[in-house]
Amino acid sequence: MRFSVVETGYDQRQVDSCLDELGVRLTRLAARAQVAAGAGREWDQIRQEATLLCGLVDQALAGAGDVVAARREASAIEREAAEILARARSELDSAREEARQVRERVYAEAVQARREFEAALHERRRREARVDQILAGVAAETVPADTPTAAAATPGGVPATRAGAGADEVTVERPEPGTRVA
Repeated sequence: MRFSVVETGYDQRQVDSCLDELGVRLTRLAARAQVAAGAGREWDQIRQEATLLCGLVDQALAGAGDVVAARREASAIEREAAEILARARSELDSAREEARQVRERVYAEAVQARREFEAALHERRRREARVDQILAGVAAETVPADTPTAAAATPGGVPATRAGAGADEVTVERPEPGTRVA
């Protein structure tokens, strides 16, 4: 997964969308694994009930002589239960493997995203340090009083900024409408 780099890292909407999608996938896998695990337990119970019923049938048919036919039916039921149990276990194993692969891929993508973020942050700090270095070399000079400008008439020259002059605000006088400015 690739994320757009913005001023302070990665695009938060893209990251959130990615995490939401991964959450949905993991929820589905967890549900499949839970269903498969539940099916395995249910089939174990069915198998136990089938064995119990076979015993009851054996007892009931012992006097009638159809014990062989009842045992055949019971063994067929046991085989079917074993097949269903094997399928459920296979589905559980495949769901676990898929979840493991998704987890590994998400972890690898998170590590890569972190590396890219740290590299972008490092580059930003490097640029910031370079800007600070450049700005430290710039000197603010005052305009000498003998410069032929109106602002140069102030004692000590004109500061480079309003803050350097100690001014919080600048007031501008405007002439009244209709008066001439000399």
